[in-house]
Amino acid sequence: MNNSDNDLFHNDPDDILDIVVQPRSVVAQPLPAVASAPPTLETSPVLPDPPDSGEEAGGWHVAPTTDGIVDASATESAAWAESDIPDLAEMGESAEDEPHWFGLMVREVVETVGLAVIIFLIIRIGIQNYRIEGQSMEPNFHDGEYLIVNKLAYRLGEYERGDVIVFKYPNDPTKDYIKRVIGLPGDTVEIRNGQLFVNDKQIEEPYDHMPNVRDEPPTVVDSGHLYVMGDNRPASSDTRSWGQLGQNFVIGQAWLAIWPFDSAGLVAHQPLDVNAVMAQGP
Repeated sequence: MNNSDNDLFHNDPDDILDIVVQPRSVVAQPLPAVASAPPTLETSPVLPDPPDSGEEAGGWHVAPTTDGIVDASATESAAWAESDIPDLAEMGESAEDEPHWFGLMVREVVETVGLAVIIFLIIRIGIQNYRIEGQSMEPNFHDGEYLIVNKLAYRLGEYERGDVIVFKYPNDPTKDYIKRVIGLPGDTVEIRNGQLFVNDKQIEEPYDHMPNVRDEPPTVVDSGHLYVMGDNRPASSDTRSWGQLGQNFVIGQAWLAIWPFDSAGLVAHQPLDVNAVMAQGP
């Protein structure tokens, strides 16, 4: 530093402050030219720079678009033939293979009818309706009355005295009869002086019935058989006239009265309290 500079600082100390505070004049420099389409901050993925227009990448020609989405079109190279992209013709065939609405409707109808038939068969195996003809079960069941019979009752359970059953008439299996079970295998059934005896014990029958008009000698019920009688004792064809009933002829147990409505309801099975004895061999 020369003396003139030192004299400048020593002569006027305020000049130092002027030097510090006074801004230096700045010559404005021209700004660089801005591109006409500035980049935008969007959430589209960052894509690598595409190859030149004449280049291909993996068999695809890639060209950028203004919205940041890549527009790719296949070339005629071998890569297209080896790709797994479905053919338009195959897509058309798949669409044509879709079932027509008429076919769907027919299938629905067939399935519904088939299900109805299956339900009907299941019900038919388990229950069946019968119409009573005659007066052999008066006063409890009447001519023209309709009953539902439980055909599984004795496949799943046991016979009891007092049960009302429907069976095929042994002398003519084309006819169906309805009677009441009086004696089980091993029981001794007798009618003496108009009174019912089972195993030599007088039975008070809890259901309504017409009185016995004739006596019956003691009868031992065979294995696999039943002793049955109608409630209208003077007008009933039963074990007293054609013999014991084989259990293989039994259809089922009377379960439900459905017609007429005034007598509709569950069929009452009032058991007879009897101490059974085993059948004796010959």
